[in-house]
Amino acid sequence: MAIIQRLFCILAVVILWSAAVQAADLTPQQIYAGASPGVVMVMGHSSGGERGSAGTGSIIRGDGLVLTNAHVVVEERTSKPYPRLFVYLKPNRVTGDPTTDLSRGVKATVLAFSQPLDLALLKLEGGLAPLPVVELGDSGKVQIGDRVVAIGHPEQGGLWTLTTGVISAEFENFNKVKGKHVFQTETGLNRGNSGGPLLDSQGQMIGVNTAIARLASDGMPITSISFSLESGVARTWLREQGVTFAQAGGPTESPVSSTQPVPVKPSAAPSSPSRTTTASGSSGPTASAQAPSVPQIQPPPQARPYNLDRLVSERARAEADMEDMIKESREAIRERARRR
Repeated sequence: MAIIQRLFCILAVVILWSAAVQAADLTPQQIYAGASPGVVMVMGHSSGGERGSAGTGSIIRGDGLVLTNAHVVVEERTSKPYPRLFVYLKPNRVTGDPTTDLSRGVKATVLAFSQPLDLALLKLEGGLAPLPVVELGDSGKVQIGDRVVAIGHPEQGGLWTLTTGVISAEFENFNKVKGKHVFQTETGLNRGNSGGPLLDSQGQMIGVNTAIARLASDGMPITSISFSLESGVARTWLREQGVTFAQAGGPTESPVSSTQPVPVKPSAAPSSPSRTTTASGSSGPTASAQAPSVPQIQPPPQARPYNLDRLVSERARAEADMEDMIKESREAIRERARRR
């Protein structure tokens, strides 16, 4: 009898030890190593390249579905997606040189978006599956004080930048938008982090970074106040679109055929309370607060490691050259056919 009791005790210890190991917090380095391959840069621009926007996104399914902010891919003046959208996959090593770091560009299409919630779902072209994914965690388990990290592309900062912090507060129906529940965090976020993941200590996405506050209504500077849409809101919205995705706390959904249609359900509301586009065309997390509203500000015109304006211009010019070449080739084929 004593032997059996000892065995039960040993078994209980092993189970408790295993649970403790599984629940052990990962280091920021471990979180970055696991999650960053599933984080992308998102860029949209007009056909001529006059206007553009850039931000961050997360691959949520291995066949190329990307979750980001609506204000990154939807043009403010038209409330329609930019006609040209590109997603850049993370290189094996980020060098700080945009020429090499942004060499894995893929065309993308907007499948669905909600401006009130500031969410958008993209589909990558080209059949790249399987891709690394970022799991959507359970934001309902998050508590104030929990440690979090963010990965993104802050303007005037580096590509695939890691920043750390904690959950500072929680707001329901943010900016009076029903169902838009957000976390406040002092994790370093700036324009360009928009749409990127806020990750918990297990490396799971518990928020979609969506807004920053930098000035109070009286002009007083604000620091370390940023907002991230809770993953529970994103999970509910994705299910409403009929989309399966990789999620924590359960089996990862198997990728479906990339040709399977996803219902496009743009929001009926014409505007989002957390969106801005600068005069130069770049975009990112916006200055917004719960109450009172916070005036938006523009950053000083300083040099930055990657230049969005040049990136948009070069992409638009390359596309125009390709279209001209295709047009000339078709005309030459038609001319040869006429001569015959």
